[in-house]
Amino acid sequence: MADEMAHDALDMVDYRESPAVYLFGDSAPALERIRRTAQTADCRILAETMIQSDPGAFRACAASAAALIELDGEAEDAQLLPLLDWVQSQAEAGIRASVVSAPAAFIDLVAARTPHADVAHLCTDNDGSRLAAVARASRRAQPRLHDIGREDGSIVLKQLSQDVGRIAAILASLSNETAAFAGGRTAAEGKGDEPRVDAGLVRSIIRARRLRDQFFRADLFADPAWDMLLDLMAARLEQNRVAVSSLCIAAAVPATTALRWIKALTDRGLLVRQADPQDGRRVYIELSDDAARALTAYLRAAQRVSPTAV
Repeated sequence: MADEMAHDALDMVDYRESPAVYLFGDSAPALERIRRTAQTADCRILAETMIQSDPGAFRACAASAAALIELDGEAEDAQLLPLLDWVQSQAEAGIRASVVSAPAAFIDLVAARTPHADVAHLCTDNDGSRLAAVARASRRAQPRLHDIGREDGSIVLKQLSQDVGRIAAILASLSNETAAFAGGRTAAEGKGDEPRVDAGLVRSIIRARRLRDQFFRADLFADPAWDMLLDLMAARLEQNRVAVSSLCIAAAVPATTALRWIKALTDRGLLVRQADPQDGRRVYIELSDDAARALTAYLRAAQRVSPTAV
């Protein structure tokens, strides 16, 4: 019987030159989904693990091969958190890239434990997003000699990076121009006849933006970066804190898209992460001080140009 099991295990090993991956799931359907995606992406599956049955299996994973984690919410924290922490530590060490696909209820937990750029976050919305993330992570994990296609399949991510870079440059310019003016005052304070920026103003802009969705297709005007910056500006003025899941809703785009934007904006220094000291399963997102100053300058300028336009 042991020999038969050994032969069966060897039969499952794929020796092709395709990217190698390890699969983790917390249910049979979850493993099936990520297996199907890995196969479609032409990956070599080195092992499949049900998280609950072998929660420490990740410790035996060879370096470089990507880790693909698909969740249905079936695993307990004691089984899931060590895996997520391992994924983060592996990314920080440059050992492997990973993909974590989870239901919306897990957004805050996954974002809190795995913030590294080499850990792709998916809110299991469609197979296309999962396939793109798996293809990118698995190829990033390969040795440089065979990593000719490191950037293939990432046209959208390139565009995202360019867009974020453009936004960061504009806000940085605004921030620099108004730094002397702002002095030691808070972002909301005015001077003399300067238009005042308050939460009510920002919330009215957000409501007006959402009003368009009643008359036009929402994706026609999708602008997640701006929607998130506005929401965080209002929260800052209200002295409220915003969790990752709430910010995804404010972005008015699919959660997977919003998560990519949050990571990109954070990497560019427009957003900052703040851990919840009361709950390790949650992280808050805030505007950086420079971004807040630039937004304040923009909103004042817009009011001077046309008080009703903003």
